[in-house]
Amino acid sequence: MTEFSAARARTARHAIILDDIAVLRRMWHAALSPEALLPPFEEIMLGSLGRLADNIGLMQTEVGVPTLLRAGRYVQKWLGQEIHDTPLSQLSTECAMALREAATGALRLGKPYLASAFCVRNSIVESYDVLALPMSSRWSRSIIAVYVCEKGERYNLIDTIFQTTDQGIVSLATVRDEQSRPTDFRIVDLNNGAARLLGMPLDELRWRCLSEGSHALASPAVAARLQAIIGTGRSEEFEIELDGGLAHIKVGVIAVGDLLSATLTDITNLKRREQSFRLLFDNNPMPMWVFDATTRRFLSVNDAAVAHYGYSREMFLQMTISDIWPRDEVDAHNEALDRISDVYESRCWRHLRADGSEIEVLSFGRRVAFGEQDAFLVALLDVTERRRVEQRIAHMAHHDALTNLPNRALFHDRLTNTLARRRDPRQSIAVMCVDLDLFKNVNDSFGHPVGDKLLQLVSHRFMQCVRGNDLVARVGGDEFAVILDQVASPAEAGHIASQVIKALSTPYEIDGIEAVIGASIGIALSPGDGTSADELIRNADMALYRAKGEQRGTHRFFEQDMDRQAQHRRALETDLRRAFASGEFELHFQPLIDIARDRITGFEALLRWRHPTKGMIPPAEFIPVAEDIGLIVALGEWTLRRACAEAAKWPDDIRIAVNLSPMQFRSRGLVQAVITALAHSGLTPQRLELEITESVLLAETDSNLATLHQLRGLGVRISMDDFGTGYSSLSYLRAFPFDKIKIDRSFVRELAERPDCVAIVRAISGLGRSLGITTTAEGVETSEQLERLRMEGCNEVQGFLFSPARPAEELSALLVRFREQASRAA
Repeated sequence: MTEFSAARARTARHAIILDDIAVLRRMWHAALSPEALLPPFEEIMLGSLGRLADNIGLMQTEVGVPTLLRAGRYVQKWLGQEIHDTPLSQLSTECAMALREAATGALRLGKPYLASAFCVRNSIVESYDVLALPMSSRWSRSIIAVYVCEKGERYNLIDTIFQTTDQGIVSLATVRDEQSRPTDFRIVDLNNGAARLLGMPLDELRWRCLSEGSHALASPAVAARLQAIIGTGRSEEFEIELDGGLAHIKVGVIAVGDLLSATLTDITNLKRREQSFRLLFDNNPMPMWVFDATTRRFLSVNDAAVAHYGYSREMFLQMTISDIWPRDEVDAHNEALDRISDVYESRCWRHLRADGSEIEVLSFGRRVAFGEQDAFLVALLDVTERRRVEQRIAHMAHHDALTNLPNRALFHDRLTNTLARRRDPRQSIAVMCVDLDLFKNVNDSFGHPVGDKLLQLVSHRFMQCVRGNDLVARVGGDEFAVILDQVASPAEAGHIASQVIKALSTPYEIDGIEAVIGASIGIALSPGDGTSADELIRNADMALYRAKGEQRGTHRFFEQDMDRQAQHRRALETDLRRAFASGEFELHFQPLIDIARDRITGFEALLRWRHPTKGMIPPAEFIPVAEDIGLIVALGEWTLRRACAEAAKWPDDIRIAVNLSPMQFRSRGLVQAVITALAHSGLTPQRLELEITESVLLAETDSNLATLHQLRGLGVRISMDDFGTGYSSLSYLRAFPFDKIKIDRSFVRELAERPDCVAIVRAISGLGRSLGITTTAEGVETSEQLERLRMEGCNEVQGFLFSPARPAEELSALLVRFREQASRAA
């Protein structure tokens, strides 16, 4: 495209944007009735927006924080994220500011308001028009439609700065002779500022050697300076005089291999100011003084120094410069002064004021003749507050913002240092990895603000349990780590761990809410369990894994067997990924039996892994690993497709039940996966039964309930698995109309021995009858269990009494056998 064509295209695009804005303004005014302050939302947004809908987002500012409710595709692309009731605080700063300005202006004026937004992405500056249209709404006093569209040309910020800055920037390449000695320098590139300072056209300078020119950089002295910089690789600054001292340029040079980057700054005015500096000394707002280079006695101070330091002028003139130095810095100050030739070293120092307080200052100065005395003229800049800010930033880089505990990086550094300075071989260094049990439940149930306060309280309790030389760090969301410096025995480390668990498990009172959590701890001791920070952390983490797996709310010490288990786990993860790609998974099916009719009503699909060398791997062994490594969603979708495809071959009155993992709900692609499986198999939705556990409803309840209702809308049946094992099962039955509840096998197993199990089964069956929900008992293995379940009114059963899970090819014979039994019974 030619430059002319591009210009025409830009002009046309800008015209479209202006036309869009005009159209939206007309729509807004047309919808505004005389008696209303704002036009109704429905009149504008439910009309014929056409392509404009992609460029429009809806905002609400009155309820809580300003929120972007919905956004078209163009707006979401501009924001760089999907929008679903997203607070402006979660958007990029430049976009949030533009939206807030437009919305505020529109609400303040009561009419459309046009704002501009500028976004810098990958050094490219983009300009946008942002038009806000205030509207009335039935569910809120006002809602705002925001139209966003790019305008004007994009431009490269770095290139623009390079070309427009007054400073000169020159890139030089070293020219070497046959002995590889630098002999000259060639100008590779430069900007307009450099050409102006050198007094020659840009094109006449580019690609010319310095020795060929007649400009300020062409002198032998400059060449010698540049050659020295190439030789040492250091950066350097020097000054060049022009026109017999009438003009001055400061040259800053940085070497990168054989390339030099030179910055040219016109300091002529600065030099002139230096010449008149003595005239400005007394009234300068910066503290300044002159002191004798030999005796170091103050010779003169300005008013700003007197005011800032608190000494009277008379006191100053009786003091030496060393009187304002802290005792611990006297030697460093003296050494620095001894090194000075002409320019006073610019660096940060601590000084004492008259009231004894310390300040930090940057000092700038040079040797001058003060009367007939050799002296130093010094200007000072107080950077005390800046240093405090820098220290705060440094602190934040190594500490957790919420709890102010050390973070993972500082923990690792401190542990490395502690191990390096371990002196007493009779003492050990212990590392504890701590996970909070049930913290996620508190976070999900009561919200992140309560979770944050809980973490702060946990941190305080931690600090009360450890000793003064120990260190507690927050290394993850609900993960902490502790360094116990110098413990006499494992028993001492175990005692501290028990104290931590007890302290953290005591209930917390937060904003009227009682929160209960626990803690699991893994412990590794140096040197027996490792001599490096990484070893100790890894082994303590393995011990924590054992503590969480065996019995939460306890501590475990690292054992060598844990390392073998970890290796086994890693091998299992590798095999699991390969197994999915190699097709080693298969489905087995266990029948569901109608007690009243003694016939098969369906099958539950159960995933099996046939390892090529180890045989069948139990699901209890590989399913948790698949969840941990993120493979469970893909496995679940594969199971759903295969189960539906197999069930489509069965008689029309036989259903298929498929278990869903909570992680499949989290993936947000579940509904589409079900639709796809049904469509590809041809199975009717009424024959598909999806089984979920209570944990699905425990996390992200509203979102997961919405997903369940979408699935129910397809015609799919929903079943709650392991009913009765959670603490809020009844509330879930009220929240969602399940088609079936499955009585957990733990109640069925002890029906004959425990009356309380009989009572629970009776209660669940009665509850199912009252609500019109089918009840299915799992794990039926004896005829006595079957009769008990029949007596208590259970509808369905499954278990080894009837059949174990079988491969698909054996199901036809199983169906025939049950039909023959039913015929003989009739």
